[in-house]
Amino acid sequence: MIITSLLDTDLYKFTMMQVVLHQFPGAEVEYRFQCRNAHSPQVGDLAAFVDEIRDEIRGLCSLRFQDAELAYLKSLRFIKSDFVDFLALFRLNEKYLSVTARPTGEIDISIKGPWLHTILFEIPVLAIVNEVYFRNTQKLPDLREGRRRLEEKMGQLQATGLAELKIADYGTRRRFGRVWHEEVLRTLAATLSASLRGQFAGTSNVLFAQKLGLTPLGTMAHEYLQACQALGPRLRDSQVFGFESWAKEYRGDLGIALSDVYGLSAFLRDFDLYFCKLFDGARHDSGDPFAWGERMLAHYVKNRVDPKTKTLIFSDGLTVPRTIELYQQFRGRCQLAFGVGTNLTNDLGYEPLQIVIKMVRCNGQPVAKLSDSPSKNMCDDEKYLAYLRQVFEIA
Repeated sequence: MIITSLLDTDLYKFTMMQVVLHQFPGAEVEYRFQCRNAHSPQVGDLAAFVDEIRDEIRGLCSLRFQDAELAYLKSLRFIKSDFVDFLALFRLNEKYLSVTARPTGEIDISIKGPWLHTILFEIPVLAIVNEVYFRNTQKLPDLREGRRRLEEKMGQLQATGLAELKIADYGTRRRFGRVWHEEVLRTLAATLSASLRGQFAGTSNVLFAQKLGLTPLGTMAHEYLQACQALGPRLRDSQVFGFESWAKEYRGDLGIALSDVYGLSAFLRDFDLYFCKLFDGARHDSGDPFAWGERMLAHYVKNRVDPKTKTLIFSDGLTVPRTIELYQQFRGRCQLAFGVGTNLTNDLGYEPLQIVIKMVRCNGQPVAKLSDSPSKNMCDDEKYLAYLRQVFEIA
């Protein structure tokens, strides 16, 4: 089995799931899969592996949380005991998910059911698709090349003047494979010199955080703010509703706001003085990161908040050289963190799959994000997208 533990997922799945349990337990949602580079000459058909993917998902649905895993989750300061009690009874149900092949060679994955019972599918299913694909197309992977590239990245991080640069692993969903993922994390944790060990901030993967003694990292994902389009009092206030609901749950903890569900301009209109003070910072995940950072700093200054007390997190398709560029531009002006995904966990010389699973409906209503990178938008209702642009004044 590829997935052997329900902890083998990103932390923000649990932090969002806790909000769902306490505030939106009756929400019904639908997710859809997309491979953004399915037509690349270097990417083969996924349809040939449908049966294998289904078998792995069946194995995923057989898992339960173990006592040691529940104890670990309960040890996290922001996880509440009643949520852990719920997880003790939890298992993923295969009836909420379907995987089918298209004649074109692509695959469709649809997840539909109660949000509380489907939220944990996304990350392990994407990891399954990746690993099934690569173990069939790269039967003798070039691990030597992967190790050489990882060594090169660590060498770049150890350059003079970068001792305060912190990176984290955000690569579970698009990793080459589980075993390689663990090797990358062990290497990052062990190889950085003692004086630079602080450069490796941790991982979004809860299983490896537990297993390797790393810090688990994460707050909210796009699906949370997208669902608020259907769950809030009115569409225009859905982003504000999402942030207020988050604050109600965590009372100032886990205070990193996601900024690109409606684009940065709409985010800044809603991220007023109250949110500037309440949240610890914001995360970038689409559009020009340099322009985003400058606008965020200017927004804090405009709201009479010292940017040096706030954290900007960059997480959009980062490489180590791009991370260093961003660090050099913003160092000393605010607190910084960097989440590196595919470039850490799937860089062996093969083209990675650009795969996502996104929420497309909540309570029967279309939901969407309108990010600063149009290629990241995903919605099955063009009329709703037009209405969303109108409501949030997006050109």
